[in-house]
Amino acid sequence: MTLLDRRLVLAPMAGGPSTVELAAGVMQAGGFAFLAGAYLSPDRLRDDIVRLRSLAGGEAFGVNLFAPNAYEPGSAARVLEYATRLQPLADKAGIALGDPVHDDDSFDAKVEVVLAERPALVSFSFAWPPADVVDRLRAAGIEVWVTLNDASETAWADELGVDGIVAQGWEAGGHRGGPVDSGHPQLPTRTLLQSIRALTSLPVVAAGGVADPVDVAGLLADGAHAVACGTAFLRAEESGTAEVHRHELTRRTDTVVTRAFSGRSARALVTSWTELFTDVAPAGYPQVHHLTAPLRSHGKATGQPDLVHLWAGTGHASARSAPASRIVELLQSRL
Repeated sequence: MTLLDRRLVLAPMAGGPSTVELAAGVMQAGGFAFLAGAYLSPDRLRDDIVRLRSLAGGEAFGVNLFAPNAYEPGSAARVLEYATRLQPLADKAGIALGDPVHDDDSFDAKVEVVLAERPALVSFSFAWPPADVVDRLRAAGIEVWVTLNDASETAWADELGVDGIVAQGWEAGGHRGGPVDSGHPQLPTRTLLQSIRALTSLPVVAAGGVADPVDVAGLLADGAHAVACGTAFLRAEESGTAEVHRHELTRRTDTVVTRAFSGRSARALVTSWTELFTDVAPAGYPQVHHLTAPLRSHGKATGQPDLVHLWAGTGHASARSAPASRIVELLQSRL
């Protein structure tokens, strides 16, 4: 079985929520699952792939990687200015801000891991994967998918020779996964899906704001080959979502797309951090991510939601606390 044999997909949620157990639970209930490879060491990624394979009973699964962004020298000054704005918050918490370095998240080493371990599919977010990487993966029998937020990027995906597209609409929680982070509002999921489908024969998975079985059935009826859900699994029993994050999903209502936590546009629950810093946060990923990481980790450890990146899609109020298998069953109940 491959992704296209499934109607429901567990989206990758890097930084904690994605776990081997969550992926296994979704797969056992008939869904397709992605492991989030971002922020893991190459050795940890290898271990997670091996563990999931042992639990998957031969079923196919995918791995998501962040393709590296080119460094923009002009961003350094903007990030340092942002650091001065954040310093009072860090001083109050008694935490030193992180070093705003630019890195590639061990991209080359992780590519070698997936080439060696051969999951069925590798998807890329944040940038275009190099053409030689795409060629090597496909030559190894691994499907390659890319994430898009803008229909105008479809021609690039076709030219790159990938096997499929994840169409991530504006309602999605977490980071914008497409290669161009304009910072401007983008198309909602259904419109993006329809626009991309009109431009390519590649299969398209729709993602963003999927909250209930009506959303799943509607996107499939509109031509999606499958529907990806992330926020819907944030409160799953098997997820690694921080307790403070789980709690705030049940009490906060509004979301906002902000660069305040990582330097890249991402949808999160509204907090005092987003209200204070969304308008002044610079584009500068992963420098801002590293700068704010110690403060966000402190917020998780001490249960202070206003210091945490509370990623959430627009349908977060429907996220249930339940086993992953039960959530899959509910989301597919209209199919």
